[in-house]
Amino acid sequence: MSSSSVIRLDLEKNDNESPNRSPSFSSSEESVVKAKPIQIEANRDLLPEKAGNKTTRYLNFNFFTAYRKLFSVIFAANLSALVAFCVKTKGAPSASDVASACSVNLMAALLFRQENVVNLAYEIAVHVPHSLPLWFRRRMAKVFHYGGVHSGCGTAAVVWFVLYTALITKNYVHHRDTDSLINMVMSYVLVTLLCTILAAAHPRFRVMFHDYFEAGHRFAGWTALIIFWTHNVLDAKVEAKIHGISTGLYIVRSPNFWCFCISTMCTFLSWSRLRLREVYPEVLSDHAIRLHFKYRPMQPFYGLKISSKPLLEWHAFATIPDEDENGKINGFSVVVSNAGDWTRETIMNPPKKLWTRGYPLHGLLYTSKLFKRIVVVATGSGIGPCLSLLYADATPRRVFWSTPNPEKTYGTKVLKAVLKADPDALVWNTRERGRPDMVALTYQLVLESQAEAVFIISNPKLTHKVVYGMETRGIPAYGAIFDS
Repeated sequence: MSSSSVIRLDLEKNDNESPNRSPSFSSSEESVVKAKPIQIEANRDLLPEKAGNKTTRYLNFNFFTAYRKLFSVIFAANLSALVAFCVKTKGAPSASDVASACSVNLMAALLFRQENVVNLAYEIAVHVPHSLPLWFRRRMAKVFHYGGVHSGCGTAAVVWFVLYTALITKNYVHHRDTDSLINMVMSYVLVTLLCTILAAAHPRFRVMFHDYFEAGHRFAGWTALIIFWTHNVLDAKVEAKIHGISTGLYIVRSPNFWCFCISTMCTFLSWSRLRLREVYPEVLSDHAIRLHFKYRPMQPFYGLKISSKPLLEWHAFATIPDEDENGKINGFSVVVSNAGDWTRETIMNPPKKLWTRGYPLHGLLYTSKLFKRIVVVATGSGIGPCLSLLYADATPRRVFWSTPNPEKTYGTKVLKAVLKADPDALVWNTRERGRPDMVALTYQLVLESQAEAVFIISNPKLTHKVVYGMETRGIPAYGAIFDS
């Protein structure tokens, strides 16, 4: 058994401040937070044995993730469609059926990147009542794995288009038509482009070359959409000649046309919301900054993408509602911590204006509404995304925050927000106490509070460790994945 210390922070409340008001905007406020250390043992003897053996645990909690399950369901559905097409023609599927399957998958892939569609999926999931069994609610909370639908449909679309290209190549060999030749050449250009997009989307490449992936994915996607439109017109010209009707009539009768219309609208809708916004920076330390926006009130549980170079890179942050003296929501803020080149530049040279794009998007922590009581775990700047949840006061929770020099790095107001959400919040200063036993302490908080689930915002390695440590012991646990 190992023992460690945590810090329990007690707040002296200002008599002139409403107990329901969020931390004020002013950065010159004197510290009103005092730390009172208490001894708490991280007792690993309280941890029950993990379920199953190493093989079953790997399959259940590492390999068969919700993301991969969604991906597999999409592929199974597409495989069933291929079998149906082959049965229909009693042989190889027709090029038109394959083209339709490709465009439907492409449309679905783009829909699950459109903010309003994703928000709708979250709303459906979180409106499941608490009266339903925990086993059902814990599965609905996996909605943040919706990226599995995007990647599954995107991959299926590429496979369908490769098959389509093979079929029209066969047709060209038999007919040697000029229009068919142009159609085939454009198909090969699209196949090359789509396979490049698919290869670059591999998680390993995305982690190693994220900025290049993001810019390449965006510009290659736009290029592919333009070529798809051109290709659709050329293909319609060829097929209309075969069917003896006009090109325009064939186009409007084709499912491809309407799928491409929806796909194009998804792209235009997001970028039509591109705006340059005023920013009011609040420097917290040389490691963190809080950026305030005043252009709209923002309810809890939303995230937003911001950028200084809108065509090249975007950075997603959870938003924190800001309140004025009367307790009315007046804008919002995001906490930016030093985690790379862009964040470091933002902290060193606070911006006055930044670009925003798309509609505010729900994220992982929104699914906490599915549970009666939760434990929130954060390390370092992970407290930033959690502040929106802590502000909402929607679900009873315990808070465990491990970070170096919390007050010095993030300021008094962030600590006040944490304490307002949980007066018994455990704030572990790693500069003074070293690294805590995250799994053991998290499990102790679950037992103490009788929580139904754990939510963690941390680096990928620690997130996986805590989620795995809880899930293998029967506690629903959720942490951000690379595509959530």
